[in-house]
Amino acid sequence: MRPEGKTLSTTDILENNPHPEAADAALEQESHPHAHDDHDHEGHDHSHEGHDHGHVHGPILNPDCTRELVLDIPVEEVSKAYGKVVGNYRKYAKIPGFRAGKVPESVIKRRYATEIRKDVIDGLLPERFNKAVSELGVRPVGQPQVTELTVEDGAPLHVKAVFEFVPAFSMEGYQSVTVPKPTVEITEQEVQAELAQLRESRATVEPVEEDRALVEGDWAQITYKGLVEGEADAAPVAGEDTLVEIGGKDTVEAFSNALKGAKPGQELKAEVIYPADYAEAKLAGKTVAYDVEVKAIKKRTLPELDDEFAKELGAYESFADLEERVREHLASRKKRSVEGETKDRLFAALTERYPFPVPESLVQEQIDARLDRGLRALAAQGMDTEQMRKLDFARLRAAQRDSASAEVKTFILLDRIAQEENITVSDEELDHELQLAALQSREPLDALKVRLTEDGGLARIREQLRREKTASVLYDRLPA
Repeated sequence: MRPEGKTLSTTDILENNPHPEAADAALEQESHPHAHDDHDHEGHDHSHEGHDHGHVHGPILNPDCTRELVLDIPVEEVSKAYGKVVGNYRKYAKIPGFRAGKVPESVIKRRYATEIRKDVIDGLLPERFNKAVSELGVRPVGQPQVTELTVEDGAPLHVKAVFEFVPAFSMEGYQSVTVPKPTVEITEQEVQAELAQLRESRATVEPVEEDRALVEGDWAQITYKGLVEGEADAAPVAGEDTLVEIGGKDTVEAFSNALKGAKPGQELKAEVIYPADYAEAKLAGKTVAYDVEVKAIKKRTLPELDDEFAKELGAYESFADLEERVREHLASRKKRSVEGETKDRLFAALTERYPFPVPESLVQEQIDARLDRGLRALAAQGMDTEQMRKLDFARLRAAQRDSASAEVKTFILLDRIAQEENITVSDEELDHELQLAALQSREPLDALKVRLTEDGGLARIREQLRREKTASVLYDRLPA
């Protein structure tokens, strides 16, 4: 999320016109495909190549936190600015047929009309625009959207723009907002359950050599083919050499009942009525008639929880060493989980206590960030660019909206509380975070700092660290 109090540049003004038809027609000609933008969307593609920027509309602004600004600059100042810019172009322009510094003004104005106009705007608007915004007593967020712009030599300059801001609201009493703070202590039951899972992960399945029938707890190796009732044309439900636990929690009871007492080599029939909430959707609520052949009986064996078991799992000297490491891991995991869930409940309570309108531009930026993280995850799972292009991004954006809006509200609240508490992030804390980021990205630390300085990333990282510190302060104060 972009920090509040952003300084507006002329490029910002020119690049974000939601109604080009209402602005000066030449505005489209001045739009540059690589606008300077002091934020990024955490990987969002900023390239506008191949798009008519005059028709790239910004987000619909939230009227509850939108202000309009109108500036009119007298013709004398505009003409003076034009004269200065034209004089500079005349001094340095190199045009065939004319000596340097001797090109007529009329030729300069005609040849460099677009560039001159932009330079005049650059000289006249930014300082006045930012001063006018400051006088309104609000801090802008997002990009301003120009709705009217008129500028030409011999006439006053007129510009009208709208921008969003975070509305002021009182944070009085925030210290009294609390939520229950669960214990982070781990129980012996949790430790034993974790050890049991480790034991289950090392279980072995071995053939039963004795001549006997299947009983509860055995694993049957079967081949089966089933026909779904009422779906004669459907492909059969079939499997080869599948292991089924008799009486297991994942085995349908009818299957277990049919298999009990059977021996290897035996063929049997089983009719299974699947419950409506069955995990496999294509079988949910269906009745399937199976032909089953029992191939073998197998027994699942769990290893003993001893020193040898511990050494097989990793660099543990003994089972006691393993158990201690399990306790440490569980304690750390539970602490993170409890803290995260408790902070989320606290944020929700604060948001309910202090309702305020949210700038739409910040919501859209947060949606961009969430989608970018999601796309990166899909890419890591093997989805290629062509598959990503087929995604329904309108639906995805709509699905992210509520979460993004809640996150923006949380960010704003944490920023306000950080101001109240005078919470800051030191250079040492920022450097520590950058070192971790450099290790993770395998990028030299100096190169990472240069890149983040250029794209505004350092400010965003400091901002995020400040919010995390603020959240931790609030969490630590919660009554146990």
